[in-house]
Amino acid sequence: MTPRILVVDDDEGVRYTLRGVLEDAGMEVEEAVDGEDAWAKLDGEPFHLVLTDLRMPRLDGLGLLDRIVSSQKALRVVLITAHGSERTAVDAMKRGAHDYFRKPFEPDELLAVVERAVETVRLGADNERLEAELNLSRSMVFASEPMRRLALLVQRVAPKEVTVLITGESGTGKERLAEAIVRASTRADRPFVRFNCAAITAELAEAELFGHAKGAFTGAVRSRTGLFREADGGTLFLDEVGELDARTQAKLLRVLQEGEVRPVGEDHPISVDVRILAATHRDLAAQVAAGAFRDDLYYRLKVVNLHVPPLRERPADVDVLARHFLDAFAERFGAGPFHVSDAMRARLEAHPWPGNVRELRNEIESLVALSPPGALDLDLLPAAGSAPGKARAGLSQRLAAYERGVLVEALEAADGNRTEAAKLLGIGRATLYEKLDKHGIGRE
Repeated sequence: MTPRILVVDDDEGVRYTLRGVLEDAGMEVEEAVDGEDAWAKLDGEPFHLVLTDLRMPRLDGLGLLDRIVSSQKALRVVLITAHGSERTAVDAMKRGAHDYFRKPFEPDELLAVVERAVETVRLGADNERLEAELNLSRSMVFASEPMRRLALLVQRVAPKEVTVLITGESGTGKERLAEAIVRASTRADRPFVRFNCAAITAELAEAELFGHAKGAFTGAVRSRTGLFREADGGTLFLDEVGELDARTQAKLLRVLQEGEVRPVGEDHPISVDVRILAATHRDLAAQVAAGAFRDDLYYRLKVVNLHVPPLRERPADVDVLARHFLDAFAERFGAGPFHVSDAMRARLEAHPWPGNVRELRNEIESLVALSPPGALDLDLLPAAGSAPGKARAGLSQRLAAYERGVLVEALEAADGNRTEAAKLLGIGRATLYEKLDKHGIGRE
């Protein structure tokens, strides 16, 4: 990375000297005449380091330091002090400054201080990136740069108590992203409740989310707390939030604004503390324009918007996902081991995967389930540009693949002893041999 440094001093000569030394060392430099000017620049541009004088009009160096520290901006502050101000500089370091140097200064001394600070920033950024990728990798398999950037955004927003709207096409893994947010949040050990807004009728969605009193409607033979109260103190994930009807949208908006729910049939609201994560494959902005979704709710949900890119925009993930699913289904069905050959990789790369990760997973499951023992029939993979469909493995094929896996597991548990394996399975030895022949599992 090229370090970007903001130099803050009301003395034009000092700024000129600092700029020259730092730019000669390959760094990018921006100038500010005082703390207020610096704060305005920090609000609009990314910097790695601030070099600031202590005494300046309007906002001095200590005031600027306090603002930076309280804002939790990911940068370091180095103070420029005059002779006799060392005590103030030491106090500033206790308040969050990274280091200081005295005026007048030698260029080598200045560069040594700046380079140490920049290295600290670089190491911090590397650690943040690695931690972010590790967190997201527990829910999603990826190797592409777009997903690495998304992982970093997840890590940054997770600890902050804001509502997050996750967008992306069907099958991209929006729910997995929500899991990663919760895992890295301050509510990780609290309830995580999920609700698919498209999986229930509009009439029941309100009662399911907000609860209801006994006898509130036909069939309400007992009261229900509702998912918001179940998630109290934790997180509620609203999948396919664009499918909510107008009445439920209005009640959801009230929860976001007031922090309280009113169960159906109850007269008094109940306070809840719930963080909302919402997801949709629809264009909510277009739904707002068409009058199908409330604009005030849309902006309440979209405090932060994280977009999961489709698989066709991150081709580097196709190979690692295919290997992951291939290993998983080979183990489940007692087949393989298999590997992604060059021919298989070419077939996978040629397909646009309109159904995204879900389609890829289904195709690999079908491939493993329907291929003959010991080999993969690549003709089972979709042709380039073909539309996604249901997994080609029907019920009988999946059951057969599962049975094969159970047989292999029993043989392994019995160390290859077929009589013992038959006992473990609760079948006769002749039946075992029949099934081994059926599935092409050799007797040798």
